[in-house]
Amino acid sequence: MARPADDHPTPGELAVLKILWEQGPSTVREVMEVLNEQRLRAYTSVMSLLNVMTDKGLLTRRPKGRAFQYEARVAREKTLGHLVEDLLGRAFEGSASALVAHLLDRSDPTPQEMKEIRRAINRYQKQRGET
Repeated sequence: MARPADDHPTPGELAVLKILWEQGPSTVREVMEVLNEQRLRAYTSVMSLLNVMTDKGLLTRRPKGRAFQYEARVAREKTLGHLVEDLLGRAFEGSASALVAHLLDRSDPTPQEMKEIRRAINRYQKQRGET
């Protein structure tokens, strides 16, 4: 039975999106070079993945010389926001405090990361008019 379509990118698709968010528009070869730093992949495999992602609406494709250049269609923050919302709802029953507590337990943040987390909480409270 075929796997149902998912609104969220697969782990492989997310790896490609991260590359495109960081590098901007890229060819198959440029994406493949970055992916191959972690695990070797064939050019045709990367090309197929990029074409599937284009068909799914995750990427746009434009001709660039004899190749195509691919670009993420959705901004990083929007995609990551959807992933977090899904995780929050499915795994933590909507409890932000449970998600954050679990995250802190599992990630062992550095003192610098804890400062950034506190700043983010303070910004959030200011935006909501809380003190």
